[in-house]
Amino acid sequence: QVQLVESGGGLVQAGGSLRLSCAASGRAFSSNGMGWFRQAPGKEREFVACISDSGFSAYYADSAKGRFTVSRDNAKNTVYLQMNSLKPEDTAVYYCAGRRSGSLGSTREYDYDYWGQGTQVTVSL
Repeated sequence: QVQLVESGGGLVQAGGSLRLSCAASGRAFSSNGMGWFRQAPGKEREFVACISDSGFSAYYADSAKGRFTVSRDNAKNTVYLQMNSLKPEDTAVYYCAGRRSGSLGSTREYDYDYWGQGTQVTVSL
């Protein structure tokens, strides 16, 4: 059974930082792209960042550029999202996603086959 488990969410003041982790089990994702998405209250889920299998290629939503960094450790089967300079509008449930096939990350939800349960990030003023 494939599982993606996010951790690292919490409550932080505006301007602060958090590092989210996504630990995969049940299969290796070292040959597959991974992504991060988020869903704020009353809004649709949206793309945040994605990373290629090797980690050499990453892509970010405009809202994340310059503040967030996605990385991965294939030896640990784990993907990370470092979030700096957090803003109240970053408040959302953050989801990790993995592709069954495809070495690149993707901005599209339907390209991902596996999803975590999400971790809450709340940014206060």
